[in-house]
Amino acid sequence: MKKLTLFIAMAVLLTIYACSKIAENNDPVIGIWSDEAITAKTSTKGPSGRQEWIFNDAYLGRYHGYQGNEIQVQTDFKWRKTDEVYVITYPGTDFEEDIVTMEVSEEGIILLAIEGEEVLAVRE
Repeated sequence: MKKLTLFIAMAVLLTIYACSKIAENNDPVIGIWSDEAITAKTSTKGPSGRQEWIFNDAYLGRYHGYQGNEIQVQTDFKWRKTDEVYVITYPGTDFEEDIVTMEVSEEGIILLAIEGEEVLAVRE
Protein backbone atom coordinates (compact mmCIF):
# COMPACT_ATOMS: atom_id res chain seq x y z
CA MET A 1 0.00 0.00 0.00
CA LYS A 2 2.90 2.38 0.77
CA LYS A 3 4.36 1.80 -2.68
CA LEU A 4 1.03 2.54 -4.36
CA THR A 5 0.60 5.77 -2.39
CA LEU A 6 4.17 6.81 -3.19
CA PHE A 7 3.65 6.02 -6.86
CA ILE A 8 0.41 8.07 -7.01
CA ALA A 9 2.07 11.00 -5.21
CA MET A 10 5.01 10.95 -7.64
CA ALA A 11 2.64 10.74 -10.63
CA VAL A 12 0.68 13.74 -9.37
CA LEU A 13 3.87 15.76 -8.78
CA LEU A 14 5.24 14.90 -12.22
CA THR A 15 1.94 15.88 -13.83
CA ILE A 16 1.90 19.24 -12.04
CA TYR A 17 5.56 19.87 -12.86
CA ALA A 18 5.09 18.96 -16.53
CA CYS A 19 2.11 21.29 -16.84
CA SER A 20 3.83 24.33 -15.37
CA LYS A 21 3.89 27.19 -17.83
CA ILE A 22 7.20 28.41 -19.22
CA ALA A 23 7.49 32.16 -19.32
CA GLU A 24 7.18 33.42 -22.88
CA ASN A 25 10.03 35.58 -24.17
CA ASN A 26 8.89 38.03 -26.85
CA ASP A 27 11.97 40.25 -26.83
CA PRO A 28 12.37 42.16 -30.11
CA VAL A 29 15.98 40.95 -30.49
CA ILE A 30 14.77 37.41 -31.21
CA GLY A 31 15.44 36.60 -34.84
CA ILE A 32 18.25 36.83 -37.37
CA TRP A 33 20.69 39.75 -37.47
CA SER A 34 23.58 40.24 -39.89
CA ASP A 35 26.23 42.74 -40.87
CA GLU A 36 25.93 42.05 -44.60
CA ALA A 37 24.49 45.51 -45.24
CA ILE A 38 27.30 47.18 -43.30
CA THR A 39 30.25 48.26 -45.42
CA ALA A 40 33.90 48.50 -44.40
CA LYS A 41 33.41 46.71 -41.07
CA THR A 42 36.36 44.88 -39.58
CA SER A 43 35.53 41.72 -37.70
CA THR A 44 37.14 40.77 -34.41
CA LYS A 45 35.43 37.39 -34.46
CA GLY A 46 36.55 35.85 -37.70
CA PRO A 47 37.25 36.39 -41.36
CA SER A 48 35.79 39.35 -43.18
CA GLY A 49 32.54 38.67 -44.95
CA ARG A 50 29.03 38.10 -43.72
CA GLN A 51 28.43 37.71 -40.00
CA GLU A 52 25.15 36.40 -38.65
CA TRP A 53 23.62 36.20 -35.17
CA ILE A 54 20.52 34.08 -34.59
CA PHE A 55 18.87 34.97 -31.27
CA ASN A 56 16.36 32.58 -29.70
CA ASP A 57 13.87 32.95 -26.85
CA ALA A 58 15.93 30.85 -24.40
CA TYR A 59 18.57 33.62 -24.11
CA LEU A 60 20.88 31.65 -26.38
CA GLY A 61 21.89 31.89 -30.00
CA ARG A 62 24.25 30.87 -32.78
CA TYR A 63 26.90 33.02 -34.43
CA HIS A 64 28.15 32.31 -37.99
CA GLY A 65 31.05 33.97 -39.76
CA TYR A 66 30.99 33.43 -43.53
CA GLN A 67 33.65 33.85 -46.19
CA GLY A 68 31.74 33.75 -49.44
CA ASN A 69 29.15 31.00 -48.99
CA GLU A 70 31.24 28.92 -46.59
CA ILE A 71 30.96 29.05 -42.81
CA GLN A 72 34.41 29.82 -41.41
CA VAL A 73 33.43 30.39 -37.76
CA GLN A 74 30.46 28.96 -35.89
CA THR A 75 29.81 29.19 -32.17
CA ASP A 76 26.99 29.45 -29.69
CA PHE A 77 26.39 32.56 -27.62
CA LYS A 78 24.37 33.66 -24.61
CA TRP A 79 22.54 36.94 -24.36
CA ARG A 80 20.89 38.93 -21.62
CA LYS A 81 19.05 42.23 -21.46
CA THR A 82 19.35 44.78 -18.68
CA ASP A 83 17.16 47.83 -19.17
CA GLU A 84 17.73 48.61 -22.87
CA VAL A 85 21.24 47.13 -23.09
CA TYR A 86 21.98 43.69 -24.55
CA VAL A 87 25.12 41.79 -23.55
CA ILE A 88 26.22 38.99 -25.88
CA THR A 89 28.85 36.55 -24.58
CA TYR A 90 30.58 33.73 -26.41
CA PRO A 91 31.41 31.00 -23.84
CA GLY A 92 34.33 28.75 -24.71
CA THR A 93 35.87 31.24 -27.14
CA ASP A 94 38.27 34.15 -26.94
CA PHE A 95 35.68 36.49 -28.50
CA GLU A 96 35.08 39.68 -26.57
CA GLU A 97 31.54 40.22 -25.40
CA ASP A 98 29.37 42.59 -27.39
CA ILE A 99 27.43 45.25 -25.48
CA VAL A 100 24.77 46.79 -27.71
CA THR A 101 21.51 48.69 -27.80
CA MET A 102 18.72 48.35 -30.31
CA GLU A 103 18.14 51.49 -32.37
CA VAL A 104 16.05 52.52 -35.38
CA SER A 105 18.12 54.08 -38.17
CA GLU A 106 18.03 54.70 -41.91
CA GLU A 107 19.41 51.18 -42.41
CA GLY A 108 16.53 49.67 -40.40
CA ILE A 109 16.58 48.27 -36.89
CA ILE A 110 20.20 47.92 -35.78
CA LEU A 111 22.26 46.66 -32.88
CA LEU A 112 24.60 49.52 -32.01
CA ALA A 113 27.74 48.93 -29.91
CA ILE A 114 27.83 51.11 -26.84
CA GLU A 115 31.59 51.61 -27.07
CA GLY A 116 32.64 53.23 -30.32
CA GLU A 117 29.03 53.41 -31.50
CA GLU A 118 29.67 50.94 -34.34
CA VAL A 119 26.81 49.04 -35.91
CA LEU A 120 27.11 45.38 -34.94
CA ALA A 121 24.22 44.05 -37.02
CA VAL A 122 21.02 44.88 -38.90
CA ARG A 123 17.77 42.96 -38.42
CA GLU A 124 16.92 40.79 -41.42
